Amino acid sequence: MEVLLNTGSTINEGRLAKGGNKYSEEYRLECAVCWLSPSNFGSLGCPEKVKVTSKDKKHSIIVYTKCTDVMMDGDVFMPRAIWSNVIIDPYTFSTGSPLYKGSPVTVEAGEGDVLSAEDVVLNLYMGGK
Repeated sequence: MEVLLNTGSTINEGRLAKGGNKYSEEYRLECAVCWLSPSNFGSLGCPEKVKVTSKDKKHSIIVYTKCTDVMMDGDVFMPRAIWSNVIIDPYTFSTGSPLYKGSPVTVEAGEGDVLSAEDVVLNLYMGGK
């Protein structure tokens, strides 16, 4: 399913990040998540996890799902954290900040582990070292 990804801070994401808890399980459960509308969630088969893939199909990440009425069909939300950073468009339009709003992505039911923040860094950015 092709959708538009919006990212941003949540109250708990900010509380945990500013409190130095980016490597905690609580932070992973708060941030390694993709919010979906009930209709989009149902269209995917009501999965526990989804695979979110970047527009260029080069990068993807497995995250938990959150079905919520606050989302509109065709839009998804992920807290702005390392999991969403894997898939957002890195182009900055010379501003020094990537597009955190309205990035086209693909979302499909996913299987596999939801990586910790440490494992995202080690596996995706440091080649598994």
